[in-house]
Amino acid sequence: MEHKVLLQESCEKMGVTLTEEMASQFMTYLSLLLEWNEKMNLTAITDKKDVVQKHFVDCLSILPHLSLTGQEKIIDVGTGAGFPGIPVKIACPQVEMTLLDSLQKRIGFLEEVGSQLHLSGVIYVHSRAEDGGQNPDYREQFDLCVSRAVANLAVLAEFCLPFVKVGGRLAALKGPDALREIDEAQGALKKLGGKVAEVMDVEIPFTDLQHKLVIIEKTAPTPKAYPRKAGKINKNPLK
Repeated sequence: MEHKVLLQESCEKMGVTLTEEMASQFMTYLSLLLEWNEKMNLTAITDKKDVVQKHFVDCLSILPHLSLTGQEKIIDVGTGAGFPGIPVKIACPQVEMTLLDSLQKRIGFLEEVGSQLHLSGVIYVHSRAEDGGQNPDYREQFDLCVSRAVANLAVLAEFCLPFVKVGGRLAALKGPDALREIDEAQGALKKLGGKVAEVMDVEIPFTDLQHKLVIIEKTAPTPKAYPRKAGKINKNPLK
């Protein structure tokens, strides 16, 4: 199956609407990703079909569960090569998307993608998550934070929840260990002003890949002490 068709049919199966133009934007993104990946480390996945399924479709799989209106301000913390922020932005062009990453070279790549795909309403921020979360320009400014980072949930929550306004949500794609992570993160979530609202099983069409999508609601402001400095967050996760 041709890559564009695979993307379109996968989206159809998930109930995600992609226009012809959006599908073409994804194909441009695919070639840029592989071209830049030869000069810098953006993805370990380099087979085109795998990029479509394990990156693009994987990121888009969160959309049926988020019921976005298009009015949201969204931040992707630790976006890396733009996942899941850019796929979400392509499929929901009206949202305002902030892409935050600690590596200037990756931000350069993302700006090139944004320019080639003619994306408007995207803000590129070169910052570490723990600094951004203390910056008044970004702290508690977002309706939704999306993240596909590999950190466990207690660590991820401390990096991400400070960006979310009260009443907003954090959507994290997690692996098979999600339920154990949720158990271990209860104390951290309480301290950070969040609580688990939903845990959903997400399947990637035409593959045997499965995830848990964890939705955390921000129920109270995050105390000023958080996020702590980077070393502390990873070494001593909140309990």
